[in-house]
Amino acid sequence: MRASLVSSIVAAFAGIQLAIATPIPNDTLAGAGTNALAIRYVPASVDWNAVDWNAVNWNAINWNSVFSIQQEYTPQATAVQVAAVPSTYLTLSTESLDTLSNPEPSPAPEPVPNPSASPEPFQPSTPSGSLLWGLTYSPYNDDGSCPDAGTVASQLQKVASVTNNIRLYSTDCSQLSSAMQAISDNNLALAIHAGIWLSDGGARMESDLEAFISAAKMYDSSLIKGVSVGNEDISKGMSESTLIGYINQVRGRLQAEGMGHIPVYTTEQDAKFTKGMADASDLVQINVYSIFDNTFSSVDSSVKSVIQRADAVKTNIAGSKQVRIGESGWSSSGNTGPCPLSLANELEFAQKFKCAATTAGYDYFYFEAKDALWKQNADASEKSFGIFNSGYTAKFDFGLLNTC
Repeated sequence: MRASLVSSIVAAFAGIQLAIATPIPNDTLAGAGTNALAIRYVPASVDWNAVDWNAVNWNAINWNSVFSIQQEYTPQATAVQVAAVPSTYLTLSTESLDTLSNPEPSPAPEPVPNPSASPEPFQPSTPSGSLLWGLTYSPYNDDGSCPDAGTVASQLQKVASVTNNIRLYSTDCSQLSSAMQAISDNNLALAIHAGIWLSDGGARMESDLEAFISAAKMYDSSLIKGVSVGNEDISKGMSESTLIGYINQVRGRLQAEGMGHIPVYTTEQDAKFTKGMADASDLVQINVYSIFDNTFSSVDSSVKSVIQRADAVKTNIAGSKQVRIGESGWSSSGNTGPCPLSLANELEFAQKFKCAATTAGYDYFYFEAKDALWKQNADASEKSFGIFNSGYTAKFDFGLLNTC
């Protein structure tokens, strides 16, 4: 019964449209309510008395291409109740029959979030800091106080314009967790090479280790590419056996926490690094400075000296393990002996060291991100190694670091 009624009404109105010489004007016959059969035209009102009904060629109508079914329809003009047809409407417009016979596909449904799915692993943004392989980073305020998380984030956005790797020395002042938060929140292309401080004794080491574990659990531990247990502690008087004991303690704890993938090692001056320390470490990280040499001929020679000393450790100490330069740099002021300290020489050393280390195949951390005014009792040279000043303004044109 319903099909017969629909066919009758459709035939009548389709014939009307085909019989009228001018387009059927705006607004229509439209079904009102959810139980109405609606036939909708797009242009204006029609003088039905002017229709020549006998002129309609009913056999020429392609009924299959004229109509499309819509499950939902909101009336747009004065409505005429035609017949009760539950929930389904037929729509006819003055658009071309080709368009009506080839309706656009419905858009794909939006994906439904799955709260139980594992989060995607962190993907950093396109690396922007390709000027230096790595940079050492100490976040302390000029007066030695701890910066807040916002300050760390602001600083690391500057650092990320220069490098993709930062080296930390400790976890105090929440610096590891603040750095991880800044990288995650701002999608910075920075990897962290963390540090655990040993120079203040076992209690400080334990505190740093706990803070390390906490930060690694709170954020994405894959941001951490390694951890140095101590920095130049043999040079400060620690025994080799004590240092190796700390290295093994940290490694064992990380393995117990499911973080055994993080390399564990120590960092020491090149002349103090021993085979025993190399055996206990997952890589050999050395601090190498020529700025303190007893003689000086040129910045170029000073750079070559650093590479030669790294080569000696690689040949005589490291065995098959990677050698990485943990610190090297040049101060822009003060006095360390024969080597002339100036901003021009700092730039020249940075340029030539970067090129020489890259050519020789060494990863490295240039020392350091900002001038260390927080070292209040140090001399001027110790405070002036930064490539940024203490306010994080560049001390020279970083674009010049691209020149080899």
